[in-house]
Parts: sequence; structure tokens; C-alpha cells
Amino acid sequence: MRFLIVEDHPIMRVGERQLIERAWPDAVIDEASTLAEALAHVADQAPTAIVMDLALPDASGTDGISAMLHAAPASPILVLSFNAESAYAARLLQMGAAGYLPKDRAGDELVEALQRLVQGRRYVTASMADHLVDLLGGRANQALPHQSLSEQEYRVMLSIAAGRPPAQTAEVMGVSVKTVGTYRTRLFTKMRIKSNVELAKYCLQHGLTE
Repeated sequence: MRFLIVEDHPIMRVGERQLIERAWPDAVIDEASTLAEALAHVADQAPTAIVMDLALPDASGTDGISAMLHAAPASPILVLSFNAESAYAARLLQMGAAGYLPKDRAGDELVEALQRLVQGRRYVTASMADHLVDLLGGRANQALPHQSLSEQEYRVMLSIAAGRPPAQTAEVMGVSVKTVGTYRTRLFTKMRIKSNVELAKYCLQHGLTE
């Protein structure tokens, strides 16, 4: 059994490690504080499961998760975040993450979540499970503008909200600056947003940025 903890806060990392060690005393536990370090670990050996913070010094939002899904497709990822649960969980699960856990519940639910991932299952909190059921039944509120965005448009939205210039966004996404501009135009139209400042305020108000 091998786990990888990707977390830039030392105290959180220690706490997560202790919980895993108690549940799996013989497990090998690797640690990384940046996406780059994490990618180096998975290049050597694929972990049984990955516990990954959503906001890292060199990656934020869905970018880091997307990179890890590509680098370690066989390793289930449990995403931890301080972000509002409904803002990210459903989209991350659609991307391929195996679970989502708010950081304030990690002490109580981390081991249970990892047990499910190790068994090849997914994990969300009870409230998120209810939300997903509502989505499947068509009862959830889907009127929020950002929910209509494609995955690429969503990534550009978060990048703009984080204040990144188009060139940096293009480099991270592996597309041209012109393509980033096209996504920006589309998401502005869909969301009826008129400026980057207005978009940043929207993301902050809806818990889409930390």
C-alpha cells in the first residue's frame, strides 16, 4: 500500500500522515508540497491513492488535478479543499477525481474516504451525495451562470479570477493565447460578464476561489 500526500501546509500534511499511518501501519507514505514534486513522485511509482490539496503554490483550481489525472491515471485522487463543497465537487468528479472532502472534515472522514478509494469506489460527503442525487433528478438549482461552462472555459474563468495573464494561462493549458481569448469571450457571453474584475468578484461570491 502506497499513499501520496500533496499538501503545502506542514500541519495539515502531518495530520493526514498520522491518520493514514494509524489505519495502514505498513503503508509507504510519500509527501509533496507542490505539484512539481508530486508529479516527480508518481513518475517513479504509481501510488495506491493520492490525497491532494486543491490549492498548491504552483497550481490552483482544476489545473493541478487535471495534471495529476493525466500523470497518474491509475491512482485514485481524493481532493481536499477549503472551498465551498458544491462549487467544485461535482466538476472534479466529472473530470475523473475519485473523491472530494472538505478540509474541516478530514480528521473525521479521511480514512473512510481512502478506504473507499482503495476499494475502487468513490467518496463524497453525505451532503454532496444529496446534491448529486438532486442533479441526477433535475431538482438542483442549475441557474448559476458558471455551471453552463465547458471544462476549458471553466479553467480559463478560474485563471482570470486568479489574476493570471493570458500567456501564463495558455502555457498551463497547453493552448495558444488566441484560444484562451476565444474561451474568455465565450464564458463572458455565457455568464453575461463584462470585465475581469466583475468575473473575479463573481468567483469570490460563489466560493470558486480561495
